[in-house]
Amino acid sequence: MLPQQPPAISDSAVNGTKASNVTGQNKMKANGIQAPKVTKAKSRFFGRFGALIGLTSLWAAIRYSNWAPVSSYALCSREGDFIYTVDQNNTNVQCVVVQGAHISHTGSLSDLTGHSSSYPILGAIAQVFARPSLEIRFIPPGSIVVPGVSDSHAHILEYGASHEIPFEGSPTIADAVSRVRDAILNDPDTINNKTKWIRGSGWDHTVWSSLPSAGDLDADPYIRGRPVVLQSKDYHAVWVSREVIRLSLPLPDSVEGGVIVRDESGQPTGVFLDNAIRYIKQPDLTNDDLRKRFKIAVDHAYERGLTSIHDAGLDPVSLAFFKEQADNGLLPIRIYGMRHFNPNEAFWGNSTEIIIGTDEYRLTARSVKIFADGALRTGGAALYEPYYDNPDTSGFMRLDDDILFDAIRKFLQNGWQVNVHAIGDRANGLVLDAFEASLKGVNVTALRPRLEHAQMMTRNDMKRLGKLGVIASVQPTHAISDMWYAQDRLGPERVKLLYAFRSIIDSGARITFGSDFPVESMNPLSAFYAAITRVSPDGKSPHGPNGWFPEERLSRVEALRGMTIDPAYSSFTEDILGSIEAGKPFSTLKLWPLSLMVRQCMELWIVMSNGFVDWDGGSWGWICIRF
Repeated sequence: MLPQQPPAISDSAVNGTKASNVTGQNKMKANGIQAPKVTKAKSRFFGRFGALIGLTSLWAAIRYSNWAPVSSYALCSREGDFIYTVDQNNTNVQCVVVQGAHISHTGSLSDLTGHSSSYPILGAIAQVFARPSLEIRFIPPGSIVVPGVSDSHAHILEYGASHEIPFEGSPTIADAVSRVRDAILNDPDTINNKTKWIRGSGWDHTVWSSLPSAGDLDADPYIRGRPVVLQSKDYHAVWVSREVIRLSLPLPDSVEGGVIVRDESGQPTGVFLDNAIRYIKQPDLTNDDLRKRFKIAVDHAYERGLTSIHDAGLDPVSLAFFKEQADNGLLPIRIYGMRHFNPNEAFWGNSTEIIIGTDEYRLTARSVKIFADGALRTGGAALYEPYYDNPDTSGFMRLDDDILFDAIRKFLQNGWQVNVHAIGDRANGLVLDAFEASLKGVNVTALRPRLEHAQMMTRNDMKRLGKLGVIASVQPTHAISDMWYAQDRLGPERVKLLYAFRSIIDSGARITFGSDFPVESMNPLSAFYAAITRVSPDGKSPHGPNGWFPEERLSRVEALRGMTIDPAYSSFTEDILGSIEAGKPFSTLKLWPLSLMVRQCMELWIVMSNGFVDWDGGSWGWICIRF
């Protein structure tokens, strides 16, 4: 059993003074947002993983209360070059010099102490290293330092919502219904108010015997007559009660790019897919709802060491909320927002403000999120050929081809980064057609278009991806979730094109990692593990312990870049984020190793974000990274 927190090393190992208060931190605390106390991240994922492989921990830690921001200091490893800069050459160094909140230089310990070194000492760096007052701080033995990690595809407020009534791991429809009933019985305000809306998310019909229905909810006397809206695990389906169906009438007979599931008599069953979800009528969220959801997401992001999150689909309400938080200095992490595209609205790309953040202003909204198709799990991913397990359908596009092409062209022309959700091979092919037509004669580096998910594409389209300079924004944890049913859905040949990360990189394309939380775990180290192993947390896969299609595994260096510099590039922030280089804010993570049989895995603790520590504590997670 792992200790709740590692033992602190002696004060002599790290010198410094008590941290002073920071205005931004005080604002956050006044609004109920603060870094969590130092506790081990609660993760069944890695608890099972650790038990399986019989790890022997090599604990080392540091008392962060002794690490105060000073004008200049050096952070070093006594053991050698174990600061992973993730620069263009993937350089490792022994020391990083910090001045204020920014990195001044990198080099070796010999440079600092004036002895011979393999690192050249030139100009300003010599002056800094020559200063006798420069404080040298050493990281604990066996630990490393990497840049702060980012999540390239996530849903912040939806993550908070997923904790209202969580359905993750619910084995049956009856169990899910019981969770709704328990939520009602445990909330006195809800018990006495049958008009109060009940929301939850995370149910997964692929582990149930059938799709759920409104009748399943209304069969329970405590639920009957109440408005209930429950999002699926992949957020491409919604399960509602009969009261919500009644409030949403009249409903259309058919929906382009979506499905209102109906019974044999033609009546809605209570499940809405993709574009049909917009016909569910429900009240807008209040500011109090948004604040509660935001706090949950931010607290958990702190615990998992995230320093930047790309939110994949901001509607006007959520964008206004984030802007208010940023304007008041209440964003503790950087948010890169993608504005949601609604084809039923007038084009706004030529009249809407593009928000670009700075070192201090932590909100950016310069991209648009467009949905091309649905999800593989619900059978909505658009394929060239019918589904292997359902020959009657090939999925569907959520937009007509002409609308898709026109929207991509217009947004690119007006300077927006265009990020398109594309799952199936047909959807990815059509989006690449649109990008290819729209990017002719255009500086692609200035626009950096993205395929969000890029789950399945032909070999030729993988090559086009690299040729066009389109970024593949992928979620490695989706691969180890979907691998158990993917071949049933796609067949033995097409499944080889699914989550083919190695093939995508080898085609010359750039990838970036996300989690799609709350669909998958928020922990970025789960994505790292999935990318380099392609096995489940218990070490299994349909192809054995070496991984599901092991030829598609990534190296540790590639995975680390996918969590750091690649997200920075895909959000136009590579000049300030993603690597440990001179001039950038010092936003890093320090990791402690665990001996894990063949793999070397690490225990993670956040060190700094924007040059200061949140002194209430650090955070825990896992990673297999020392290489």
